[in-house]
Amino acid sequence: MEKQEIRKTLRIIIFGTDTKAGKLFDIILLITIAFSVVVVMLNSVNELHDDYGSMFIIVEWVITILFTFEYILRIYTSERPLKYIFSFYGIIDLLSIIPTYISIFVTGTHFLLVIRMLRLMRIFRVLKLGRYINASNTLLIAFSNSRRKILVFLEVVLIIVVITGSMMYLVEGPENGFTSIPKSIYWAIVTITTVGYGDIAPNTILGQTIASILMITGFAIIAVPTSIVGSELVKASGRKKNLTCKECKKNQHDADALFCDNCGSSL
Repeated sequence: MEKQEIRKTLRIIIFGTDTKAGKLFDIILLITIAFSVVVVMLNSVNELHDDYGSMFIIVEWVITILFTFEYILRIYTSERPLKYIFSFYGIIDLLSIIPTYISIFVTGTHFLLVIRMLRLMRIFRVLKLGRYINASNTLLIAFSNSRRKILVFLEVVLIIVVITGSMMYLVEGPENGFTSIPKSIYWAIVTITTVGYGDIAPNTILGQTIASILMITGFAIIAVPTSIVGSELVKASGRKKNLTCKECKKNQHDADALFCDNCGSSL
């Protein structure tokens, strides 16, 4: 019985934020996560790595061991361990500790620890920001509804860059830097997105004409996905949910409505 009580207490602290201990645990966890990411980033600076590399590695291992212990505790105290393990947070928690252990066999993988930044999403639970998730849900709905249009748009862009890249390979040739069709397609992508690295540039009049047309086309293309997602976002924002007010019996309210817009009663 005592073992069950300890497990229950730990579960409240680890998974809950309504108690002082639970909130303190999550705050300490968030600070530790942020600190560990800063350590990984500092360790990538050559000057700092040469002077403090050993210390950074020790700190990384200490934090990883703590996170491993925390992960095991979450599995142990969870009412449904498998549900936690395969949940979004469970997968992120596991991915945040694996790179350090892999680095024993594969050098450099510890820099993947920056994925721990995703664990900071727990701040929504700590600061009770759940009501703002409705806004993110609206954005997700907009992206989901526009995915077919976006796929068609990307297909059109792919066709344009492949054809243009192939043409530039024939027009400019290897002597002007267009050594292969894939490299010419890379140039077309860089040009149509208006990035313009300048590592490859056309030298012939015909090639420069094609490049000019592609640049102008790029300005028009950039606006397309924005307008697609924007229109779907407007639709998603105006979406109604099928809730009936208990007081005035009015149906259909805004998706994020908590109170009836007719009588003000709680939904």
